[in-house]
Amino acid sequence: MRMIAARVGMVALACLLALVGWFGGLHASGNVQTVVAGQVYRAGTLPPDHLARLLAQHRIRSVVNLRGPHPGTPWYDAEAAATAAAGAQLLDFPMTAGAPLPEAKAGALIRLMADAPKPMLIHCEGGADRTGLAAALYLTAVQGVPAREAGRQLSVRYGHVGIQGLTYAWPMTESWQRLKDRVRSRSAALPGR
Repeated sequence: MRMIAARVGMVALACLLALVGWFGGLHASGNVQTVVAGQVYRAGTLPPDHLARLLAQHRIRSVVNLRGPHPGTPWYDAEAAATAAAGAQLLDFPMTAGAPLPEAKAGALIRLMADAPKPMLIHCEGGADRTGLAAALYLTAVQGVPAREAGRQLSVRYGHVGIQGLTYAWPMTESWQRLKDRVRSRSAALPGR
Protein backbone atom coordinates (compact mmCIF):
# COMPACT_ATOMS: atom_id res chain seq x y z
CA MET A 1 0.00 0.00 0.00
CA ARG A 2 2.85 2.39 0.80
CA MET A 3 4.41 1.67 -2.57
CA ILE A 4 1.18 2.64 -4.34
CA ALA A 5 0.87 5.79 -2.26
CA ALA A 6 4.48 6.70 -3.05
CA ARG A 7 3.89 6.21 -6.78
CA VAL A 8 0.70 8.26 -6.70
CA GLY A 9 2.60 10.97 -4.84
CA MET A 10 5.38 10.94 -7.43
CA VAL A 11 2.88 11.18 -10.29
CA ALA A 12 1.07 14.05 -8.54
CA LEU A 13 4.37 15.86 -7.97
CA ALA A 14 5.36 15.37 -11.61
CA CYS A 15 2.01 16.77 -12.74
CA LEU A 16 2.36 19.74 -10.41
CA LEU A 17 5.87 20.47 -11.68
CA ALA A 18 4.66 20.20 -15.29
CA LEU A 19 1.86 22.70 -14.59
CA VAL A 20 4.24 25.10 -12.86
CA GLY A 21 6.56 24.82 -15.86
CA TRP A 22 3.68 25.40 -18.28
CA PHE A 23 2.41 28.50 -16.47
CA GLY A 24 5.96 29.80 -16.07
CA GLY A 25 6.55 29.37 -19.79
CA LEU A 26 3.34 31.21 -20.65
CA HIS A 27 4.31 34.09 -18.37
CA ALA A 28 7.88 34.27 -19.67
CA SER A 29 6.73 34.27 -23.31
CA GLY A 30 4.09 36.95 -22.80
CA ASN A 31 1.39 34.35 -23.53
CA VAL A 32 1.16 35.52 -27.15
CA GLN A 33 -1.41 33.40 -29.03
CA THR A 34 -3.39 33.55 -32.26
CA VAL A 35 -7.18 33.79 -31.98
CA VAL A 36 -7.96 34.32 -35.69
CA ALA A 37 -4.90 34.21 -37.94
CA GLY A 38 -4.24 37.55 -39.58
CA GLN A 39 -7.01 39.24 -37.59
CA VAL A 40 -6.94 38.75 -33.82
CA TYR A 41 -4.14 37.92 -31.38
CA ARG A 42 -4.06 37.68 -27.60
CA ALA A 43 -1.33 38.21 -25.02
CA GLY A 44 -0.42 39.42 -21.58
CA THR A 45 1.06 42.86 -21.01
CA LEU A 46 4.30 42.83 -22.98
CA PRO A 47 7.59 44.66 -22.47
CA PRO A 48 7.84 47.56 -24.95
CA ASP A 49 10.39 45.89 -27.24
CA HIS A 50 8.37 42.65 -27.40
CA LEU A 51 5.18 44.62 -28.06
CA ALA A 52 6.86 46.64 -30.83
CA ARG A 53 8.07 43.44 -32.55
CA LEU A 54 4.62 41.86 -32.28
CA LEU A 55 2.89 44.95 -33.65
CA ALA A 56 5.29 45.04 -36.61
CA GLN A 57 5.25 41.29 -37.24
CA HIS A 58 1.46 41.06 -37.48
CA ARG A 59 0.86 44.66 -38.67
CA ILE A 60 -1.40 45.21 -35.67
CA ARG A 61 -3.66 48.25 -36.11
CA SER A 62 -5.35 48.24 -32.70
CA VAL A 63 -4.50 47.12 -29.17
CA VAL A 64 -7.40 46.42 -26.82
CA ASN A 65 -6.10 46.87 -23.27
CA LEU A 66 -8.45 45.12 -20.83
CA ARG A 67 -6.61 46.56 -17.83
CA GLY A 68 -8.10 50.01 -18.49
CA PRO A 69 -6.24 53.31 -18.72
CA HIS A 70 -3.38 53.83 -16.26
CA PRO A 71 -1.52 56.95 -17.44
CA GLY A 72 1.58 57.62 -15.38
CA THR A 73 2.36 53.96 -14.75
CA PRO A 74 5.46 52.60 -16.50
CA TRP A 75 3.75 49.66 -18.23
CA TYR A 76 0.91 51.80 -19.57
CA ASP A 77 3.06 54.70 -20.74
CA ALA A 78 5.45 52.28 -22.48
CA GLU A 79 2.53 50.50 -24.14
CA ALA A 80 0.97 53.76 -25.28
CA ALA A 81 4.30 54.90 -26.74
CA ALA A 82 4.97 51.59 -28.54
CA THR A 83 1.43 51.49 -29.92
CA ALA A 84 1.61 55.08 -31.16
CA ALA A 85 5.05 54.50 -32.70
CA ALA A 86 3.60 51.56 -34.65
CA GLY A 87 0.72 53.72 -35.89
CA ALA A 88 -1.83 51.58 -34.05
CA GLN A 89 -4.73 52.64 -31.83
CA LEU A 90 -4.71 51.90 -28.10
CA LEU A 91 -8.25 51.11 -26.95
CA ASP A 92 -8.70 50.91 -23.18
CA PHE A 93 -11.48 48.78 -21.71
CA PRO A 94 -11.36 48.37 -17.93
CA MET A 95 -12.44 45.06 -16.46
CA THR A 96 -11.22 42.80 -13.69
CA ALA A 97 -10.80 39.03 -13.61
CA GLY A 98 -12.17 38.98 -10.06
CA ALA A 99 -15.62 40.36 -10.90
CA PRO A 100 -18.33 39.10 -13.26
CA LEU A 101 -18.73 41.00 -16.54
CA PRO A 102 -22.25 42.47 -16.72
CA GLU A 103 -24.17 41.82 -19.94
CA ALA A 104 -24.24 45.50 -20.94
CA LYS A 105 -20.49 45.79 -20.49
CA ALA A 106 -19.98 42.57 -22.47
CA GLY A 107 -22.00 44.13 -25.30
CA ALA A 108 -19.83 47.24 -25.18
CA LEU A 109 -16.67 45.10 -25.31
CA ILE A 110 -17.99 43.12 -28.27
CA ARG A 111 -18.83 46.33 -30.16
CA LEU A 112 -15.38 47.74 -29.37
CA MET A 113 -13.65 44.62 -30.69
CA ALA A 114 -15.97 44.34 -33.72
CA ASP A 115 -15.26 47.95 -34.71
CA ALA A 116 -11.53 48.00 -33.86
CA PRO A 117 -9.20 48.14 -36.85
CA LYS A 118 -7.76 44.73 -37.67
CA PRO A 119 -5.43 43.05 -37.09
CA MET A 120 -6.08 43.52 -33.39
CA LEU A 121 -4.26 42.50 -30.22
CA ILE A 122 -6.31 41.85 -27.06
CA HIS A 123 -4.47 41.78 -23.73
CA CYS A 124 -4.79 41.92 -19.98
CA GLU A 125 -2.02 41.45 -17.42
CA GLY A 126 -1.28 37.76 -18.00
CA GLY A 127 -3.30 37.09 -21.15
CA ALA A 128 -5.27 34.29 -19.53
CA ASP A 129 -8.49 35.34 -17.82
CA ARG A 130 -9.92 38.65 -19.07
CA THR A 131 -8.27 38.07 -22.43
CA GLY A 132 -9.73 34.57 -22.61
CA LEU A 133 -13.24 35.86 -21.98
CA ALA A 134 -12.82 38.67 -24.53
CA ALA A 135 -11.48 36.25 -27.15
CA ALA A 136 -14.38 33.84 -26.55
CA LEU A 137 -16.91 36.67 -26.83
CA TYR A 138 -15.28 37.90 -30.05
CA LEU A 139 -15.23 34.46 -31.62
CA THR A 140 -18.88 33.80 -30.83
CA ALA A 141 -20.41 37.22 -31.44
CA VAL A 142 -18.30 38.48 -34.34
CA GLN A 143 -16.94 35.36 -36.02
CA GLY A 144 -19.99 33.14 -35.42
CA VAL A 145 -17.89 30.37 -33.88
CA PRO A 146 -19.95 27.90 -31.83
CA ALA A 147 -19.85 28.65 -28.10
CA ARG A 148 -18.35 25.25 -27.28
CA GLU A 149 -15.34 25.96 -29.50
CA ALA A 150 -15.04 29.64 -28.51
CA GLY A 151 -15.13 28.71 -24.82
CA ARG A 152 -11.78 26.94 -25.22
CA GLN A 153 -10.20 30.40 -25.05
CA LEU A 154 -10.84 30.11 -21.29
CA SER A 155 -8.64 27.10 -20.63
CA VAL A 156 -5.43 25.98 -18.96
CA ARG A 157 -3.83 26.04 -22.43
CA TYR A 158 -3.80 29.84 -22.12
CA GLY A 159 -3.19 29.91 -18.36
CA HIS A 160 -6.81 30.25 -17.23
CA VAL A 161 -7.91 28.24 -14.22
CA GLY A 162 -11.49 29.08 -13.29
CA ILE A 163 -12.66 26.95 -10.39
CA GLN A 164 -15.55 28.25 -8.33
CA GLY A 165 -14.47 29.14 -4.82
CA LEU A 166 -10.82 28.28 -5.46
CA THR A 167 -9.46 30.72 -8.02
CA TYR A 168 -9.56 34.48 -8.39
CA ALA A 169 -10.49 34.15 -12.09
CA TRP A 170 -13.69 32.14 -11.56
CA PRO A 171 -15.84 35.20 -12.47
CA MET A 172 -14.51 35.02 -16.04
CA THR A 173 -15.67 31.40 -16.36
CA GLU A 174 -19.00 32.29 -14.72
CA SER A 175 -19.42 35.27 -17.06
CA TRP A 176 -18.83 33.08 -20.11
CA GLN A 177 -21.34 30.48 -18.90
CA ARG A 178 -23.93 33.22 -18.34
CA LEU A 179 -23.26 35.21 -21.54
CA LYS A 180 -22.46 32.63 -24.23
CA ASP A 181 -26.04 31.92 -25.32
CA ARG A 182 -27.12 35.56 -25.12
CA VAL A 183 -24.13 36.66 -27.17
CA ARG A 184 -24.72 34.04 -29.84
CA SER A 185 -28.36 35.07 -30.23
CA ARG A 186 -27.35 38.71 -30.79
CA SER A 187 -24.48 38.10 -33.22
CA ALA A 188 -26.64 38.73 -36.29
CA ALA A 189 -27.27 42.31 -35.11
CA LEU A 190 -23.58 43.22 -34.95
CA PRO A 191 -21.96 45.35 -37.67
CA GLY A 192 -20.83 43.35 -40.66
CA ARG A 193 -23.11 40.37 -39.96
